[in-house]
Amino acid sequence: MIYYIFFSCVLIGAIYCAVRMATADFRRRIIPDVYLFPFLFAGLLTTTFFQWPITISDSVVGGAMGYCLGLIVGFIFTKIKHEQKYPPIGMGDIKLLGAGGIWFGTLGLAIAMIISCALAYIWNWKKHEQYIPFAPFFLIGGFLSLLIIQFLI
Repeated sequence: MIYYIFFSCVLIGAIYCAVRMATADFRRRIIPDVYLFPFLFAGLLTTTFFQWPITISDSVVGGAMGYCLGLIVGFIFTKIKHEQKYPPIGMGDIKLLGAGGIWFGTLGLAIAMIISCALAYIWNWKKHEQYIPFAPFFLIGGFLSLLIIQFLI
């Protein structure tokens, strides 16, 4: 009984942090660490102590892959488009990719990236804006990747 109550509290806290990160990124183009680090810690708790479709080893490897992927993409886009005032990918996005790797694992991170990039491309195609808030699309893609992993794979 206590197990399920604690698990529910961790998930509700993670959902709250995810919604706050998405709205902050959408409004101000910043992902606050005050929501990002509890989201990351909740992912570590969930994959370590609770029934989750991702194992702890895949979670740690996914977190490292998320950070490395964000750094590589950020470095490449900064070198290609160095005349921009703001970098195309921020450190909040890189940390969010690491946290997403912890929550979704390696396969889920790949699926979440594909879905989120497709959604962000469609949104930019409709809006024609210079800056794309990545956190809302990544969190939607991450949720869909968890559903895909749980029910289809």
